[in-house]
Amino acid sequence: MLSINPKEIEIPKLHRYLLGSIGPRPIAFASTIDQHGNVNLAPFSFFNVFSANPPIMIFSPARSGRTNTTKDTYNNVKNIPETVINVVNHDMVHQMSLASSPYPSGVSEFEKSGFTPLDSELITPPRVKESPVQFECKVNEVIELGNQGGAGNLIICEVVRIHIQEDLLDEKQMIDQHKIDLVSRMGGNWYCRADKNSMFEIQKPITTCGIGFDVLPKDVLNSSILTGNDLGQLAGIEELPNETDVNEYKLLELSELFLSLEEDAVQLEIKIHKRAQDLLKRNLLEEAWMTLLSFNN
Repeated sequence: MLSINPKEIEIPKLHRYLLGSIGPRPIAFASTIDQHGNVNLAPFSFFNVFSANPPIMIFSPARSGRTNTTKDTYNNVKNIPETVINVVNHDMVHQMSLASSPYPSGVSEFEKSGFTPLDSELITPPRVKESPVQFECKVNEVIELGNQGGAGNLIICEVVRIHIQEDLLDEKQMIDQHKIDLVSRMGGNWYCRADKNSMFEIQKPITTCGIGFDVLPKDVLNSSILTGNDLGQLAGIEELPNETDVNEYKLLELSELFLSLEEDAVQLEIKIHKRAQDLLKRNLLEEAWMTLLSFNN
């Protein structure tokens, strides 16, 4: 495994390692305004949401690694501490990329990239009409992380108004994760699209606790078939199926398999584990467990 001391390599190379391994990163498409009323619009992938109460987002317009200059966004919020964080979806990704061009101060990225400005309700910088979700924010604090090229500047933003395109909402008035079609940044020139080809769902154990790896039967834990992800799913069950349910499932679903391999326990175990793995891929956790428990039942 390659081990690196970040103090011993060049900043551009360190930058590529960091961004190539930390991702996909959400994009803050931030609109700000200077003291003369000039609007700036720029994307930043050093960004995330950090609190719901209060609603806090942080993004970082870093100093230039080549010239050590600060970005217009940083300069603007230091003077007028307001910004709109516009979410980026796939429909606007190329226009957003164009807005990241190093236009001179005072040049409107709205005009250059063809976006439509919308008046905000509580702050001065405009919103991006084409963005599916727009967050009007007050800047609470700016934290400079250094004074050399590549140093970040944390813009700590408190959300004061949220605007959501209504066609993104489901029947519960929540944002449909397929409809919003978000994009994010990776290393180099690579982006990631959050669509049905890249999304999957995992039930989060918020109110219940899984049994854990330490409770897994040894034949399951030491399986040559089941992967770490498979075991993670199995260990996430709150309670193992009872013996009655396992016996009934074995009789109805597995009797043919057991009869065909009753003289070959090794192959039977392999088949059982492969079948359980297939059930896990379909998120049929209880059925996977009953399949596994049937082997020594």
